[in-house]
Amino acid sequence: MSIAEKAFLGSLMKAEYLLKDTVIQPEQLEGTRHKELMRRMVEFSRAGKNIDLISLTTLPDLESFGGMSYLSELLSYADLEKFEGMEKLILDLWKEREKRNILTVAAMNDWEIAKVIAELDKINQMKMDDYTSIQEALSAIYEAPWEDQKILKSATTGIKKLDEVTGGFQGGEVTILAARPSMGKTDVMLHFAKMSGWAGYLPLIFSLEMPERLITSRLIASTGGFNRTKMRDPKKLLNESQKNKWSDVIGDLNETHMQVFDGAGQTVAEMRAKTRKLMNQFPNKKPILFIDYLTLIRSGELYGGNSHLQVTEISKSLKTMAKDFNCPVICLAQLNRSVESRANKRPMMSDIRESGSVEQDADVILFLYREAYYDRDSQDQTLEIIVSKNRNGPVGTIAVDYNEYTGKIEEQKERSLILE
Repeated sequence: MSIAEKAFLGSLMKAEYLLKDTVIQPEQLEGTRHKELMRRMVEFSRAGKNIDLISLTTLPDLESFGGMSYLSELLSYADLEKFEGMEKLILDLWKEREKRNILTVAAMNDWEIAKVIAELDKINQMKMDDYTSIQEALSAIYEAPWEDQKILKSATTGIKKLDEVTGGFQGGEVTILAARPSMGKTDVMLHFAKMSGWAGYLPLIFSLEMPERLITSRLIASTGGFNRTKMRDPKKLLNESQKNKWSDVIGDLNETHMQVFDGAGQTVAEMRAKTRKLMNQFPNKKPILFIDYLTLIRSGELYGGNSHLQVTEISKSLKTMAKDFNCPVICLAQLNRSVESRANKRPMMSDIRESGSVEQDADVILFLYREAYYDRDSQDQTLEIIVSKNRNGPVGTIAVDYNEYTGKIEEQKERSLILE
């Protein structure tokens, strides 16, 4: 049985919090005894019991795991500093075994090539290191000196009136940002991420749909006020003054320290593992998490394909993650098509897909609405941010200016706060 698995299980016994953060599932271990032991650890943890050496000795079938002496041996292999390396090694070995299994089954059942590729792709999506830091993404044109900022109580939304209503993004709280497609969700999220980064937070973006390249391009466009279509070929399409501004824009964005993870189908456990890793890398910064978007998060269990149960599990896990790391979590969500059939198309709680648990678990729910989205002739650049639920304050509507060509969001000078 592999030493990596022994060290992995020993580390879980030594530092129980790692069980919540690890991306490894029991069935990904090779040793039958190891699989079963990790399953028992998960059961213990769910029942609120400890998973240390003393607790595990109460297992009724302790002898089938090699008794007290084997558990002690596992504990002696524990090495918390190398934990991420062990996870990666176990994952790599599991992938190799899975690939062999798939190819065997495919050959026996005469699968089509497309199916084989799809199954192999699913395995490759399981990864720890799919992130690109904004410094790499923008390439190190500038290595601007920066100071460690003091950790703030709440992260600014970058919109003054929204901060007044919500008190900014608070640690331990989950904010749901929901709208119909093309309403400006991703642009609003990137605005929040930039602003919190400049205020000294560490923005982590889990983009389950849009690749890092597009996010970087959108960030540059909205920060520089460049039309997004010009980003396809900056050399040809940007004018001289825009080119002169380019390096300043990149210098500014570098200072957000934003990190982008663009692996598809990530689970909350994977996000936790990546967040903890980044917290160790940036010990003086408090993380703020942005997830795009809710129903693309892979749930830990399948629940027989019941999407309502999957969303319930994910929604609860997001709240637990926000509390455990004491950081804000902002998760985007799609709205049902039912909005379109109403005369007043401003969104309501019931429009959130699989809404029940999301409505209950979220501390703040923001909806986005633009009149110009429905009336193509309108010159009105107003984007309404509707605070529909606010656990610690009033609800109401904040109006901002939104340029749909650049993605830039700006405060409106007057008449922009309607409290209910």
